Amino acid sequence: MKHGVAFRKFSRTSSHRMLMLRNLVTSLLQHEQIKTTLPKAKDTARLAEKIITLGKKGDLTAFRRATGFLLNPSLVPKLFSELAQRYAERPGGYTRIHKFGNRPGDNAPHAILELVDNPRDLRFQMTARAVGWELLGKKVGQESVQSLAATGIPNIEDVIEKEKTVAPEGRGELRSVTRRNLQKVLRYQGSEAVEKMSRIAEDHVDTLLAQPLALKEIAAAKQEKKDKAASFAGIRLKAGQTLPGGVRSTLHLAQGALGKENPGRWQWFTRRKLGVDKTSVWNQL
Repeated sequence: MKHGVAFRKFSRTSSHRMLMLRNLVTSLLQHEQIKTTLPKAKDTARLAEKIITLGKKGDLTAFRRATGFLLNPSLVPKLFSELAQRYAERPGGYTRIHKFGNRPGDNAPHAILELVDNPRDLRFQMTARAVGWELLGKKVGQESVQSLAATGIPNIEDVIEKEKTVAPEGRGELRSVTRRNLQKVLRYQGSEAVEKMSRIAEDHVDTLLAQPLALKEIAAAKQEKKDKAASFAGIRLKAGQTLPGGVRSTLHLAQGALGKENPGRWQWFTRRKLGVDKTSVWNQL
């Protein structure tokens, strides 16, 4: 009978396997974000959750168990002070796994394992950029790109505060998927997280507006230097690249549909709540 085969063996002995997982957990607590293979990330996350729970308990028994598990004793104070305070209100789920493609060479599935709410939280960064993208997409067409580049998107912080209270499937400034991610990453964080997210969204909006304007200036400089009569025809998009205000998904564009619109495309493959496709506005700079 096959008893005791619940966990992965990684083709290692029990002592070698446990030492490897202890090393990964120690690196995770030190850097708060590591990259490894997907099976190792899953087993490391399981042990890291238990170690952080020991840090939240804060008693002598938990201190001795954590000291005996971690390979770097200097991380024990961080576990019982900084991480315990960060996750004091969170009932569980202290880690997050992002799939990161396959590793060159052996094609092993790669993943990024990180602590939730760390200073370089990938979900937080992606959500903040999605907020900036969608707010800019609603403004494109209502105002000129030059005026948006001069003024930016106002009151982003107020929009984030409002979206925190809207139901996930309700109507608001953002799509339901973005609103759900926003509420998840801000649920156990304070007001400083809202300020940080609005600042990242504003920076991303500035980047999205600066790229086409810079391309226009470069094209004008080349035209003046070469003294040719060709005019700037617009932005040349790469395969899979989209612009704020577009309704087609990046996957749709990456599949070779840059120049045509499929009328029979299902609705859930398009970006919702962005209105009419406003991609042509960027070619009128």
